[in-house]
Parts: sequence; structure tokens; C-alpha cells
Amino acid sequence: MYKVFNSFRNACNGLKYCFCTQRNMVIHAVIGTVVLLSALSLGISISGVLFLLTAVVLVLAAEVFNTALEETVDIITEDHNHHAQNAKDAASGAVLLASVFAVLIGLFVLGPPLWYFFKEIFLLR
Repeated sequence: MYKVFNSFRNACNGLKYCFCTQRNMVIHAVIGTVVLLSALSLGISISGVLFLLTAVVLVLAAEVFNTALEETVDIITEDHNHHAQNAKDAASGAVLLASVFAVLIGLFVLGPPLWYFFKEIFLLR
């Protein structure tokens, strides 16, 4: 049981490290929270909320992997290395792909209700 508790503690320490040191992790988390709260306030279906939650978690996980890879590369090489830079760029590219995916999911799930909401607000004035 101690090993299981230790594993969870280490995982939480890793997430804490990412949130405390990686500006983009915080930005993604804040945006994800806003998106999920918006979905709940707009009455989005449970399946829509699950799609949004999956996209948010995917972006956050990609950011964690990116941080882990960058930290590992920094341990291995202190000098500028073209291959090390390629590895870091590729990991950042994975975060970008996940973020674009999340934006597309957000547009598909939240787009129509937001369009209707703003249309009603501006047409009633």
C-alpha cells in the first residue's frame, strides 16, 4: 500500500512542478476551466462536456510530457545541440496539435449554443 501512496505522491509532485514552473500549463488549465464552466452554464449535454473534458485533459497531458522531455534533454546536454532542439520542438509541436484539436472540439461543441446566445442578446436590443 505504501508503494501505491508513494506513486500518487510522486505524480502529484510532478503536476505541482508543472503548474509552478510552466506558464503555459497554467494558461491551458485556466482556459480549460473557463471552457468547462461555460459548457455547464450553457446546458451542454453530458457527451459534449465529456468531449470538452477529453480535449482539455489531452492538452494538459501533452504539456506535462513536453515539460518532462525538456527537463530530460536539459539534463543530458548543456550545450546547444541541434538534435536536442529538434526533440524539444517536436514535443512543443505535440502540445500545439493537442491545442488545435481542443479548439476545434470547442468550436463544434460550444459554437452553436454561443452563437445562439449572442444572437439573442444582440437582436433583443
